[in-house]
Amino acid sequence: MQKGKVLFVVIDQIRADALAGSGSNRALAGLVPTPNFDRLRAESVSFENHFTVTVPCGPARASLLTGLYPMNHRSIRNGTPLAHHHATIASEARKAGYEPLLFGYTDTTPDPTQFDPNDPELQGYEKVARGFREVVEMRLEEGREWPAYLMSKGYDVRPPEDHVLPSLYKPVAPDGGVPAVTDPAMYSAEDSDTAYLTNRTLEAMSARVYEPWFAHVTYIRPHPPFLAPAPYNSMVAPGDVALPVLSAPDHPFMDAWFSVPIHKSLFWGFDGDCAGLSQEAAAQVRAIYLGLIAEVDRHLGRLLDWLDATGQSEDTLVVVTGDHGEMLGDKKMWGKDSVFEPAYHVPLIIRDPRNPRAAGRKVTAITESVDVTPTILEWIGLTPPPAMDGHSLTPWIEGGTTAWRDAAFMEIDLSHPRKPTRFQLHFGLDEHECNAAILREERWKFVHFNGGVPPMLFDLVADPDETTNLAGDSAHAGEVSHLMAKMLDRRMARADRRLTGYAIGD
Repeated sequence: MQKGKVLFVVIDQIRADALAGSGSNRALAGLVPTPNFDRLRAESVSFENHFTVTVPCGPARASLLTGLYPMNHRSIRNGTPLAHHHATIASEARKAGYEPLLFGYTDTTPDPTQFDPNDPELQGYEKVARGFREVVEMRLEEGREWPAYLMSKGYDVRPPEDHVLPSLYKPVAPDGGVPAVTDPAMYSAEDSDTAYLTNRTLEAMSARVYEPWFAHVTYIRPHPPFLAPAPYNSMVAPGDVALPVLSAPDHPFMDAWFSVPIHKSLFWGFDGDCAGLSQEAAAQVRAIYLGLIAEVDRHLGRLLDWLDATGQSEDTLVVVTGDHGEMLGDKKMWGKDSVFEPAYHVPLIIRDPRNPRAAGRKVTAITESVDVTPTILEWIGLTPPPAMDGHSLTPWIEGGTTAWRDAAFMEIDLSHPRKPTRFQLHFGLDEHECNAAILREERWKFVHFNGGVPPMLFDLVADPDETTNLAGDSAHAGEVSHLMAKMLDRRMARADRRLTGYAIGD
């Protein structure tokens, strides 16, 4: 069989219900045109109940790229190193003769045992996962390439002064006054980070049309700061946007979450008071979020058009997913540091040219982000390492079915080793106790907190917005016990098995 090509696209902070057809909750979908997502979905297999196994960015991508649960790779927060011995999708793909090319970022903190303490690789967490060749650098906090491009075009790009964000994230008011979040960016749509990344990707890939390649393209949008260039800043009228669901369970986690202002980089001028953000302001930010998705859609279409125009669509596996979701004001929360559905439910679309008859199929089985790497590795002819926790989705992509898990297993770390977080301070816990694990079935969702913090239980059929915690209700004690045991079974079955398959001697 001729060696195939791989286009692996990851979109940062895109929640499933922002795209039509990506699950049962479509509260945000359909407000902006997404013709290229729709086109790709019609040609692909869509996984409607797909979940990242952890948040935020660094841990989510570590799991996505290693096929491991956080309990095994232990890169559990932004800035926590990923041990060098873990296989990644890139290090494995090299065994099949590919040079995995990175257009964007992986937010991987390198293993400090591999570097001198003064090595610049250890000066930030936005580094490159093992095995990739970084072709286009698009790091959010450490990035230099795109800002340098803007400066070359004459834009006034300055570092933060009295605000937490660089000047390039300040919207421009048409009258020169105080800008609103819905005002456009200083840069044009042709010069945006999304456009720049796509331009550079197409330039680099144009010289590789006639050879096998593996390209990992990562779009930062719709990740905050929420700012969009014209016309995407006004593509959605805030009054048309479904408002956030504010109802929340009565639980200490909610008190801890709002104990201090957070997410000051949400948009220019935001003071971090998520609980105090008005519904009007929330609608405006949601409108910008959807506009940024429309912008990503346009440039995703450029990549797909290039594959068609160069005759590569028929031998290129296309995988499009998100690293994690976004609360987007639900329960007054913003960002992804949460235990609720919008932070974990993400789209997954896979177009396999070898299985065109499965085009348009929608899979409702529960899948996890750790399944993506084993799927791609199997497609390029490799056997995924036994340590990987995920399973190949090939049976679904080929149009069949298979014995499959009935629950997603997710984790979140809420601590910091040097600067105690609001959760540690509120709960009085150390860094090893301040975390949570989640087991999510089709109906029931169980959240177990470490350190004696009480659990949560939700009936997702009766209460899809997770507003009522049933864990303390004696009528549901049996369900709590069952799900707790099931979660423990998953952890025991999937504990690090990199070497457990070996038996030396008798």
